[in-house]
Amino acid sequence: MLLDYSSSFHYVLALLPEVVISIGGMLVLIMGVVRKRERGHTAELGWISLGVLAVAAVANGWLYSGVSEEGATAMIALDGFRLFANWVFLIGAAFSIVISLAYVDRQRLQAGEYYSLILFATIGMMVMAAARDLMVIFLGLELMSIAVYALVGFNRRDRRSAEAGLKYFLLGAFASGFLLFGIALVYGATGSANIHAIAVAVQDGAAPAALMVPGVALLAIGLAFKVAVVPFHMWTPDVYEGAPTPVTAFMAAAVKAAAFVAFLRVFVVGLDGVYNQWWSILWWLAAITMVAGNVVALVQSSVKRMLAYSSIAHGGYLLVALVAANDTAAAALLFYLLIYTVMNIGAFAIVISVGNQSEENMSIESYAGFGWRKPVMGVFMTVFLLSLAGFPGTAGFIAKYNLLLGAAESNLWVLSIILVLTTVVSYWYYLRVAWYMWMKEAPEEAAAGGPAQALTPFATHVVLFVSVGLILLGGIFPGALLEMAADSVVGLRDFMAGPVAGP
Repeated sequence: MLLDYSSSFHYVLALLPEVVISIGGMLVLIMGVVRKRERGHTAELGWISLGVLAVAAVANGWLYSGVSEEGATAMIALDGFRLFANWVFLIGAAFSIVISLAYVDRQRLQAGEYYSLILFATIGMMVMAAARDLMVIFLGLELMSIAVYALVGFNRRDRRSAEAGLKYFLLGAFASGFLLFGIALVYGATGSANIHAIAVAVQDGAAPAALMVPGVALLAIGLAFKVAVVPFHMWTPDVYEGAPTPVTAFMAAAVKAAAFVAFLRVFVVGLDGVYNQWWSILWWLAAITMVAGNVVALVQSSVKRMLAYSSIAHGGYLLVALVAANDTAAAALLFYLLIYTVMNIGAFAIVISVGNQSEENMSIESYAGFGWRKPVMGVFMTVFLLSLAGFPGTAGFIAKYNLLLGAAESNLWVLSIILVLTTVVSYWYYLRVAWYMWMKEAPEEAAAGGPAQALTPFATHVVLFVSVGLILLGGIFPGALLEMAADSVVGLRDFMAGPVAGP
């Protein structure tokens, strides 16, 4: 029997996954503070955090049939779009925690605070996906951002981590100001912060352009910073490089996914009526981001920094879905975010292992001969690199192919050509790492240590096996996931007119 969440209690039910993680996050934080650091204690808190995410996953599954929607004017959405996005966040958080277990212990980080911050950041992501109100999106964004600011600078003994945390905080606060000012202007133009009410006001022509145009521009700037698109990407390489590597994986995957989910709901749903005013701006941002991200990645000598610019390039690919603004592109975006989360965290898991659960061995030269010394890990890394490049037979290829289908449906032919050409360019820097692993001989000193002695816990091996399995199955038999993604955007169709545009 479906429940109507018109009362406060029913709102709690609608936010059940977030409530579960909130309680679990506070429990983990208190346990970390009360108990002194002891052998096995850090891993224990990590496993408790994973248990919290598992319970939240059950709650998210229950929402498919346990609670009914109040309507488009509600502040909290219960559509398939939100629930699918929640799976992406839960998987990203769970995988990030698993690959952090040995790292946190070896680096002597405060486990309670570390894992609780990941949980709190996940709550912020889920609130962003659930929000049908600009102010709720802002609250979710700030909850996520503040937790990630702390995670970036979490390793206080590492000067680079402290610098990255400060840089991210300052620029993030600056971007939040743009977003909040944009929300204020849109509210002034439409009289509401509700996304459905904004869509109605815009379509009825009731929103004055003097307020609406700068409001939309400021919203775009604020969200563009969070998804790290050019030219709002300058923080990304330094922050990704300075942050603890598991945090970098979490940011590059889950945080980016949350920002894109909010980006799509605000622009493609709420601002669909002014599509002709913003599509060309996002078109150019997508094109510049794809070109700049891939070109700069070509010259990187650090694998971690290369993956940072790779993340920028993938942000450009995902912007294509927003410019296309149709159901096919929206479903492709969800599928892409899921696959990108899996393959990106998988790649960073190998980076952590090669670095011996530290920030060592980050140069591409450190991977020389790694494939022959650790063949299973080498094969895993090769699969992740091929999928990130969009090689046929992997889920990454299917994800990009569906983005192209969405772009073709909206006649974005030039943008589609740029996507294809920049994807070909990306093969060079992805396969360069694979070439070092399999074709380059390892230096003699590697026999005594370094990447040859890569530390990979059993739990990380499980994550790697699952990730590779999803990538290969998603590349060969993508039908089930694609259908699930397509079904998840059905709730958006009431607002999406599916504009057809071209450069």
